[in-house]
Amino acid sequence: MVKDGIPFVAVPLLIAAALAFFGYWIAAVLFLALAAFMVFFFRNPKRTIPDGPGLIVSAADGRVTRIEETEAGILVSVFLSPLDVHVNRSPIAGTVTGIRKFKGRKRPATSNAASTTNERNELVIEGDGITVVCTQIVGILARRIVCWPKQGDTLERGELFGLIRFGSRTDLLLPNHVSICVNVGDRVRGGETIIAKH
Repeated sequence: MVKDGIPFVAVPLLIAAALAFFGYWIAAVLFLALAAFMVFFFRNPKRTIPDGPGLIVSAADGRVTRIEETEAGILVSVFLSPLDVHVNRSPIAGTVTGIRKFKGRKRPATSNAASTTNERNELVIEGDGITVVCTQIVGILARRIVCWPKQGDTLERGELFGLIRFGSRTDLLLPNHVSICVNVGDRVRGGETIIAKH
């Protein structure tokens, strides 16, 4: 479990203990179940990061909902349901050359419009011969984007860099010359599934 989840687990556990102490067993069980869900939500399972030149891995767990060629590059969107792992991982090894936060709405993350209208955080990672833009996007249930690195920091392929709380979307903007390795509808795993090669 990532450390950001500790308060979300500790608070319902303490409430459950207090309710149990006073004999409110049904309410205590409900708060215990909430604590268990928080442990599940903030889980950080071990991943096998693929090794090899030119690989771009998924930044998040979820389902590919969009692959589209744009003037800026190829956009690959992954939707994360509340049941998916919500930590984000770096798609490539490289240096963080830019971080931009955008205020916006909290519309459904399944909508393509979420890429430009929703609250989001954009991370630009410059690697060996490639630059990837990874955008964390909130959805209806998401309330906070967490991004740990700062501009100038280096990330390894598959390294954790943040998370989005409670339902979200992660977009990867890739150069037009890459070869996409997934299709719309595919399930992907952050840090493990190869999204593209360059």
